[in-house]
Amino acid sequence: MGKNADVLKDGMTCYKKIDKTKDGTGKLEKQRLLRLIEALGGLYPNASTALRYENPFQLLVATILSAQCTDKRVNTVTERLFKKYKTPEDFACADMLELQEDIKECGLFRSKSKSIIEASRKIVEKYGGKVPADFDKLVKLPGVGRKTANVILANAFGIPAFAVDTHVFRLARRMGFSDKKDVLGVEKDLMEKIPKQLWIKAHHWLIYHGREVCRAKKPACGKCPLNELCPKKFLE
Repeated sequence: MGKNADVLKDGMTCYKKIDKTKDGTGKLEKQRLLRLIEALGGLYPNASTALRYENPFQLLVATILSAQCTDKRVNTVTERLFKKYKTPEDFACADMLELQEDIKECGLFRSKSKSIIEASRKIVEKYGGKVPADFDKLVKLPGVGRKTANVILANAFGIPAFAVDTHVFRLARRMGFSDKKDVLGVEKDLMEKIPKQLWIKAHHWLIYHGREVCRAKKPACGKCPLNELCPKKFLE
């Protein structure tokens, strides 16, 4: 991170030189947020979803399984799951109790198995076995909320979207991108303050930083390369 820290320091020099005249405070804040995003990109240039998948449907199943479960465990489960159930049709015809056993390690297996089977049936019956690349259609699938829909759009289809999970929600507030107390409010603020072409990447940058440095409990502020740019708001 040493090299990235030097880049960040140069950015800080630029940041401090901004004139605080006529709307200067707003310009200063906008510049700070842009520098934060640029610095995050420098820290995690190869960040991407940790979930393993080969097509949009597999990502949908993996994302449903990831609720209150680590990506590492989900990948372990889906590695064998996708060998047993290869298509949406396979999941749509799956035995509920058998699927519960297959995904039990991921937790919440009863509700997750129900969502996966019902979502699969709807995809087969209404969309010809193809996951729709449309937010409104996605959120109408069983087990799919805003976060999951945005994950699918961004990662499976490359459509700009900003999925807000616990890490993104926490860091967005701590870093000053949003002061909203709800996921939708934070999502809207992030989309307003971060350039659209960076939404997909910024989502992953925030997640990586949340896992590695800016943790929910005992964030490593003293070792964080973003320390000078971060206002450290809403610390628990």
